[in-house]
Order: sequence, then structure tokens, then C-alpha cells
Amino acid sequence: MQASFDSFPTMSSSLYEIIELANGEIVLRRADEEGEPLVSISFSEEALYFLNDAKFEVAKAMIEAGLDAVSEPEEVAEEGESQLIVH
Repeated sequence: MQASFDSFPTMSSSLYEIIELANGEIVLRRADEEGEPLVSISFSEEALYFLNDAKFEVAKAMIEAGLDAVSEPEEVAEEGESQLIVH
């Protein structure tokens, strides 16, 4: 399965694609290169059981959410305030 994007807001103006490799790993890479992927996602057997056929869609949503998160400007905390980061 494959999804292509013209460009992500935080990356250069290259064409990127999300593909599923033969080993089941889902990766984000530049469309015109066969080198190391920029992002790779693999799911455990237990996760695959619950995801069924939605594995690719979930991985795509994870990549898009990550790119959205880094493209939004960081809010600067006022002096004396601490920033809460949830992972």
C-alpha cells in the first residue's frame, strides 16, 4: 500500500511517500530515493491483531500527526510557568 504527499510543511519541497515494506514495516521516505527511510513504524503481533486491515491507515495517521505537531509553532511559556509535555 502506498500514499504520496507533494510536500510536508516542515520538509523540503521533495515528494514523499508512505509505503509498506515486504517485512510489514511502514515507512516515510522521499519518493525519488531508495535510501534509509525518514520514519519507520512497526506494530507488535498483539497490535496487529486489534488493527486488522487498518494497519496502514493507523501508521499514516501517526506520521501525519507527528508532522502536524512539529509544524505548529511552539507556545512560549510565560516566565514562572512550566510547560507540561505528555508522551
